[in-house]
Amino acid sequence: MKRRNFIQKAGVATLLTSTGTFPLSAFAKDDLVKLTLLHTNDVHSRVEPFPMDGSRNEGRGGAARRASLVNKIRSQEEHLLLLDAGDIFQGTPYFNFFLGELEFKLMSAMKYDAATLGNHDFDAGVAGLHKQLPHANFPFLVSNYDFRDTLMEGKTKPYKIFQKGPLKIGVLGVGIELEGLVPPKHFKGVQYLDPVKQANQYALELKKEQKCDLVICLSHLGYRYRDNKVSDVVLAENSRNIDVIIGGHTHTFMKTAAAYRNLDQEEVIINQVGFAGILLGRMDFYFERNKKGKCMTCDNRLIG
Repeated sequence: MKRRNFIQKAGVATLLTSTGTFPLSAFAKDDLVKLTLLHTNDVHSRVEPFPMDGSRNEGRGGAARRASLVNKIRSQEEHLLLLDAGDIFQGTPYFNFFLGELEFKLMSAMKYDAATLGNHDFDAGVAGLHKQLPHANFPFLVSNYDFRDTLMEGKTKPYKIFQKGPLKIGVLGVGIELEGLVPPKHFKGVQYLDPVKQANQYALELKKEQKCDLVICLSHLGYRYRDNKVSDVVLAENSRNIDVIIGGHTHTFMKTAAAYRNLDQEEVIINQVGFAGILLGRMDFYFERNKKGKCMTCDNRLIG
């Protein structure tokens, strides 16, 4: 499936419906409900900005800057979700010293709504991840890791539903295969399940049974690969009922969101914002208040 830009320019919004494309100006303000989705991925313990050492990313990233931006946007928007697509741990001495405690505390202070797990979140083992969970005031969503008979049993959820005004938003999570990425002793007892099958199973439940207006998948599979390894693109093209995939793992800096066709030839939006908290992803969705048919738009901006 050929990639195309879902939005050509920031600030240009188009309305996608079953009957065609219409400008947002065709609708009165009271006819639309707006949802703002903010997202990060692969922050990798970047608590402070990159040092001013002449490197490409000097002075960029850092939790304080991100928190300030999130707070500013939150004060402006009525309905907002803040999500993370995994690899919260590993990358700076903060992880080596605090083993994830500080990262979870900072995310909790920023009021993250949910996150999924990346391979580096197992760098202190299942026991190390479990030990830090009390510091996270948000759920971890992952549908394709079977944690039975481990300390993580019952500590994650396959999905969560968020009520934002009249909107019902379903968020699920999928993780990458840990074999070959993480030492076996660090994920002993964790069973890896097919992410496409699991995502489709829970997306069906969210869209058809729970009647969610939008289904978001937090993915740490990686954007795409040259071979047939499962990725966000593979997931999108083999999915049903998923509207948005927020990705991670491949540290892909996307200038704007991409869209692919799923098994029903409906569009699935994919986005990813690099690594280290250098950028904050923002996607704005608009829905008809009376919910006559599918109605959605995305104004995607990467904010650094």
